[in-house]
Amino acid sequence: MSDSPLDSFADWIFETPALWLQLAIVSAWLGLVGLVAFGLSRWQGADNELIRKVVHIGAGNVILLAWWLHIPGWVGISASIVFSAVTLLSYRLPILPGINSVGRKSLGTFFYAVSIGVLIFLFWEDHPYYAAIGILVMTWGDGLAALVGQRLGWHPYELWGIKKSWEGSLTMAAVSYGVCSLILLGVQGGQWQTWTIAFVIAVVATLLEAFSRLGIDNLTVPLGSALLAFWLNQLL
Repeated sequence: MSDSPLDSFADWIFETPALWLQLAIVSAWLGLVGLVAFGLSRWQGADNELIRKVVHIGAGNVILLAWWLHIPGWVGISASIVFSAVTLLSYRLPILPGINSVGRKSLGTFFYAVSIGVLIFLFWEDHPYYAAIGILVMTWGDGLAALVGQRLGWHPYELWGIKKSWEGSLTMAAVSYGVCSLILLGVQGGQWQTWTIAFVIAVVATLLEAFSRLGIDNLTVPLGSALLAFWLNQLL
């Protein structure tokens, strides 16, 4: 027998506070990331790239909170749509100072928001850990690779006209492997497939990150990592 409209309304009343609490926790985390970024922007020794990477990494960790709190997928998709629109506007208007510069020749922030929405749409209902793999490989791997490459990139190389460093690429590979291994280890245990899949994803993600013209790696790295992890798990 189906629930009556009154029962459905009662369920909504009791479930809504839980959702608002979940959103409050996520908002508090994003607020903390924003405060750190704001503090860095006031520090004369911090450049815009460092601020961008702090936001890049910090905001990406929201996926772990959302997974832990079982936040509905429609919330993440809606947030992705809204933020994608805001980032597009920010390339013309000073909406996100310190993250996007007006006229900046990169769509990385836009691709960042789009990739999160796409991964949530594809995997959130049945396999949220694939979404987490894709997003965290992008945020931690790409973010730390850029910082290491800029500050410790003593051995540069050029690929398709794009300048990279071996230090940055090795950081990308190591962090991607670590992120993948930890997530798969928690989901399926320490099987040989876990380490094999993590290794393959680390290599592929590093190659995708090497081609980062106009910030396209913020789309190719998360989607490629998540889809490859899903396919390899089905295959192996």
